[in-house]
Amino acid sequence: MLLIGEVREEINKVKENSVQAIITSPPYWGLRDYEQPDQIGQEPHPEDFVRNIVSLAAQFKRVLKNDGTFWLNLGDTYFGAKGGHWSSDNSFTNDETGTKYRESRKAPPKHPYLKTKDLVGVPWKVALALQKDGWYLRNDIIWAKPNPMPEAVKDRFAKSHEHIFLLSLAKKYYFDYEAVLEPYTEPLNRYGGSTFKEVAESKYLGKSDQKNLQNYANIKRVGQDCRPNPNGKTRKDVWKINTAQYKGAHFAVFPEEIPKLCILAGSRKGDTILDPFMGSGTTAVMATRLGREWIGIELNPEYAEIIKDRTSQIEMF
Repeated sequence: MLLIGEVREEINKVKENSVQAIITSPPYWGLRDYEQPDQIGQEPHPEDFVRNIVSLAAQFKRVLKNDGTFWLNLGDTYFGAKGGHWSSDNSFTNDETGTKYRESRKAPPKHPYLKTKDLVGVPWKVALALQKDGWYLRNDIIWAKPNPMPEAVKDRFAKSHEHIFLLSLAKKYYFDYEAVLEPYTEPLNRYGGSTFKEVAESKYLGKSDQKNLQNYANIKRVGQDCRPNPNGKTRKDVWKINTAQYKGAHFAVFPEEIPKLCILAGSRKGDTILDPFMGSGTTAVMATRLGREWIGIELNPEYAEIIKDRTSQIEMF
């Protein structure tokens, strides 16, 4: 289901306790103009942006199930005119609503402590404010981009990552870690074998360790896999995923792998996924492919047409 309009109004149309996972990437503060009045991301100060996100997330609590999760993707920016960017080729997006917008953007009002060229720290300001508002902050996942936009900078390192925060309403929540296990990249584990017997006979162990493990293997678990999970290893909190483009959109889109991992870990088949800032509709595409229902909210009617086009052409895996 796609709702077109301002998220703070449209969220009221979503049923209470009906959503298993919220997966979204709201407009980043001061980085682009979505050409709509009252849009989030155009606030004078980052603290205003933080308050708007926290206020909206308070409404998420009504629609999210008690064992649900909230996956929030945010990027950072620099303080000052042009969003702290002084070149047309050093940004996330090179288009009229991204780079061209920042080139003409005036400096924000004077801030009590942020100075021109300061990294603002918006993602963590939001995460800690959500924590203070009652959310459990469970993970800071680093989205590491092997193909980031180039930055013409000579007084700092080029940015190549964003944050994905995993939050929950309760201490215990639904999380299927086995659905997103990483494959083992080597045939043997660090001890030189995949079974207890192989480990016991490994040349990498000292003689005393070999003897102890050999005795244990012979008595108890000969031939059994000694890895914690033979199907794969627990996924780490750094995700190396390329940025993505969609031919029908003139802005950067969510790589499919990000909502795919969040959906698999945070929901079961048949559950409902909510993306309150749907953009190009990648979350909806992946939800459908993975056998989930979805609700999307999008402010821009132009983007809504892209979502409709994309979701009308997909098939379930």
